[in-house]
Amino acid sequence: MPDTYVLVHGAWHTGAEIEAVADHMRKAGHTAHCPTLAGNRPGDDRATTGLEDAIASAVRYIEEKDLTEVRLAGHSYGGMVISGVADRIAQRLKRLVYINAFVPLDGESLNDMVPPHYVAMFDAIAGANGNAVTLPFEVWREAFINDADLALAQAAYDKLNPHAYRTFTDKISLKQPLAALALGKSYVNCQQDIALPHSLPWHPRLSERLGLFRLVECPGSHEMFFSNPARLAQAILEAGRD
Repeated sequence: MPDTYVLVHGAWHTGAEIEAVADHMRKAGHTAHCPTLAGNRPGDDRATTGLEDAIASAVRYIEEKDLTEVRLAGHSYGGMVISGVADRIAQRLKRLVYINAFVPLDGESLNDMVPPHYVAMFDAIAGANGNAVTLPFEVWREAFINDADLALAQAAYDKLNPHAYRTFTDKISLKQPLAALALGKSYVNCQQDIALPHSLPWHPRLSERLGLFRLVECPGSHEMFFSNPARLAQAILEAGRD
């Protein structure tokens, strides 16, 4: 039976970069939408766009398309966004799927969940770039897309865009813990993902905040949207199915 997915990208990305995964999901008979969040669109003000703006843009996308029974998937920073969306329009959703994504508590920011050396790096970059943050290529190459060759890593990096840093520093407001939401929840763990060090892991440190959840694991890096979209699409469908 076909399902409806909305795939929410991570930091530095737009919806275009996750279309390859969405195409594999469509070939399997499902509907897949790939919106671009406020803060990552051409012309967006990176200095002033905050987390609530990004959440509101995803809510607006779902409402304007009148989508229901949505399997809402978020990658990395996108976990912050789908958590906010679920808090606001849970009635339109069927399941949340976190793809090596942040799972926040009420009053927590993304920066509260990353290692201190990342916060220091981001603070310095944003301070020199009008509160927009970029990812140094050496970090991207080694920690984010370690399962790709150099040519693919460089081609993927060239597609990224400066990110609104307030979305990392703003603290999310949630009316109840995500574990209390009456929605299905899943976590996709790409096993060679070292974008967060394995001493501060995506899973189980963050996944267990979902309460009752389905775990799907697959081999790959943080950026399987580029390095292995077919395998990531399979994992998302395993995570999202009834």
